[in-house]
Amino acid sequence: MKQVNIIVKRTPKIFSNNIMLKINFQKIALILLPILILTGNSVKAQKAPEFSNKILPDNKTYFYFVADRFEYYSKEGTNPLVWDVQGYYGKDYNKFWFKAEGEALTSEKEGEMEFQGLYSRPVTSYFDVQAGLRYDVAYNSITSNSRAFAVLGLQGLAPYLFEVDGSIAVSEDGDLSGSFEGELDLLMTQRLIIQPRLATSVAVQKVEDFGVGSGLNNIQLGLRLRYEIKREFAPYLGISWNRKLSETADLAKLEGADVSVFGVVAGVRLWY
Repeated sequence: MKQVNIIVKRTPKIFSNNIMLKINFQKIALILLPILILTGNSVKAQKAPEFSNKILPDNKTYFYFVADRFEYYSKEGTNPLVWDVQGYYGKDYNKFWFKAEGEALTSEKEGEMEFQGLYSRPVTSYFDVQAGLRYDVAYNSITSNSRAFAVLGLQGLAPYLFEVDGSIAVSEDGDLSGSFEGELDLLMTQRLIIQPRLATSVAVQKVEDFGVGSGLNNIQLGLRLRYEIKREFAPYLGISWNRKLSETADLAKLEGADVSVFGVVAGVRLWY
C-alpha cells in the first residue's frame, strides 16, 4: 500500500503582522497627539536667553584686601610698627592693584613708606604682569624725602605654592632698582600655619638721601607662626632678621645705624 503525503499550504503571517503594526501605530498616534497639543506652548517657552555679558563668569567684579603683615617689631633699640597690605578691584582679566608697606617708630617721628597703584593682567594661569606707579616717602623729625617710580612687575604662584612678587622700577631721576619677595604657607594643622619669608632688593645707582647704595641692598628673612581663629583673622608670632649689604651697609654705618637687626614680631594677618 502506497503512503500519500498531504501538504497543506498555510497563509504567511507577515500580512497579519503588518496589520497589527499599523493598528498599534494608530493607537500610539492617538495617545501622543493630545499630549503634543497640550505641551506645545511650554515647549515654545523654553527659548534660549539672549546673549548678555552679565551671564559670563569672567565679567564679575571682585574686591580683595589682605594685611599680610601688621606687626610690632621688638628689637634692640627703637621698636617700629610694620605693615604690608595689598589688594585689588576688578574682573578676572583686568584689575587695579594697590599696595602699601612701611614702618614707623612708636617712640619718635621717623619712618618710611611705599605706595603702589598698578594695572594687572594675567599672562598665565598662575601669574599676573603688573605696571604702574610707586611713591616712596622717608621722613624724620628734621626732614622728609620722597620720590616717584614707574614700575613693571610679576606676581603670582610659583611651583610648590611659593607666593612671589618681583618688580623693576625706574625713578623720576632715572635710578634703576629691583625688588623680590617670596613666602610659603606650610600647614601644621588646618588652623596652625608656619610661614617662612624672604625679601631682597638691588639698585644700580647710589641714592644717599634714601640710604640706598649701588648693588645688592639688603636681605630679610622671617618666620611667622599664625593661628587662624577664622580664615580672615589670624594672630601670629615670629622672628625677623634684616641685614644691609654692600654700599647700603656702608651708608648705614656712616649714619650710626645698625647693619644687622634681629628681633621678635607679634601681629595679626587679616583679609576680606
